[in-house]
Amino acid sequence: MKSALSLSDMSRPGRDPLVHLDNADLMPLPLPLDDPAEDHAWRLLSAQVRERYECGLDDTCALSFPQPKTADEENALVGKFLAGLDKLFSRENNWTFLQPLLLTMEHCARCQTCSDACHIFEASGRNELYRPTFRSEIVRRLYFKYVRRGGLLSAWQHGEVDLNWPLVARLAELAYRCNLCRRCAQTCPIGADNALVAHELRKLFSQEMGIAPKEIHDNGSMLQLKVGSSTGMNPAAMKDNIAFIDEDTSEKTGIGVKTPWDVEGADVLLIHNAGEILAWPENPGAFALILNAAGISWTMSSELAAYDSINYGLWYDDAQFARVALKHVEAARKLKVKRIVLGECGHAHKALAVIADRILGGDLNIPRQSFLPLLRDIVASGRLELDPTRNNFPVTLHDPCNVVRLMGVVEPQREILRTVCPQFREMEPHGVDNYCCGGGSGFAIMSGHNFPDWRFHVSGRKKLEQVLNAFQDCLDPSIPKYLCAPCSNCKGQFRDMLAYYGLWDNHRILYGGLVELIVNAMTAVKPGFIEWEWR
Repeated sequence: MKSALSLSDMSRPGRDPLVHLDNADLMPLPLPLDDPAEDHAWRLLSAQVRERYECGLDDTCALSFPQPKTADEENALVGKFLAGLDKLFSRENNWTFLQPLLLTMEHCARCQTCSDACHIFEASGRNELYRPTFRSEIVRRLYFKYVRRGGLLSAWQHGEVDLNWPLVARLAELAYRCNLCRRCAQTCPIGADNALVAHELRKLFSQEMGIAPKEIHDNGSMLQLKVGSSTGMNPAAMKDNIAFIDEDTSEKTGIGVKTPWDVEGADVLLIHNAGEILAWPENPGAFALILNAAGISWTMSSELAAYDSINYGLWYDDAQFARVALKHVEAARKLKVKRIVLGECGHAHKALAVIADRILGGDLNIPRQSFLPLLRDIVASGRLELDPTRNNFPVTLHDPCNVVRLMGVVEPQREILRTVCPQFREMEPHGVDNYCCGGGSGFAIMSGHNFPDWRFHVSGRKKLEQVLNAFQDCLDPSIPKYLCAPCSNCKGQFRDMLAYYGLWDNHRILYGGLVELIVNAMTAVKPGFIEWEWR
């Protein structure tokens, strides 16, 4: 029997991982993935990776942070961590999130209600390391000892934890074992937010210590601010790609499609996740076709960074977040549009429609909304002639956390699906109680070392169970099935996870967005807009 993990283990000297998960340890999956022996073996970290990077948490490496070479380097990093901890609890340095952070630090009752709500804790086989309060309790003890200067009294009241470099290094990795889905906060009786603690740790490590996943910093927000998009597309390349998509959509549908650029005074500035343009071009093509057919006054912007709704700073660094959000809103102000509409990207919704309220005042406070109410109104208005029999195949809906749980946008997408999909069926649970896809908070694009194995086996496991349960009556590969995921980040997770488990090849489970289903049902469009092949 494996020994129970304790908080003090986080300070254990040495490089050996505290936890090693095997398939047999994990939450069971339903048919057809119900045999743990048939599951993929986890890739082991190489000796070179273990020697070079900090990998002392759970046999998984997400950050690729080099091991310090001397004790002096370790001590210097611990000092930076403590300085950053002080700043997290300073109104001057963290006025945006200080109040909910203090609530979580000072009033958590350790009732563990949040643990029962956490998909990662459940999927791991209820491993103590992934309990939402495990990470927070370490930070809480450090807060009372070092920020509140509690000393011996603090250790007696709140518990002791030894602060050393192994603890700090493990906390850095542990901050990236949470999807920030906020299911824990939703279920907490007093509103404590253990996901916020993970987010604030990420911010501390980024701003004070230069520790962040390269996929979301170097290749993410930094590239977007420099070039215009985290995909590397500058404005000219973006316009060329959209022109090609317009041409391809026109050919596929039989309806001429042209995307308007930089139209001053338009009703709608539409901003896509630029990943759609490269990975799922049918999505921006469908948006353009629908908005044009419905007579909507809309435009896209060719301003630097304003044509890509991605804002990876949301996940790890408030300063990076603010720089990108201001680019988006400045472009809208320059064009004098009436509102910004965000396309199928959940974290872009959270970034610009919710969190940006903290920094957008005056004439920067331009109305910002989800694409879902707009599409619902178009479908309900009768402006599009729709034939739902064109979508007469099983369809289930994934609720992106940042659109549904955070913003409460629950019914518009369902009204659309009930109109255009005769075989629509819900996942259970759904709506605000639904589970994260497992790719949230940057995980869908983090691919270093063996992190994807952890992502598919652990953070994505509960969602995989939901998908399989929704299609249990039609798993036969002769029946094509459609997993509707109206979020680019979620689609990236589903693309990788469904391929990992062979669910397209063996059971014909396809994934895609919502707008594609609308276009597929339009009678004016040539049949077959949705192509039943793997992307």
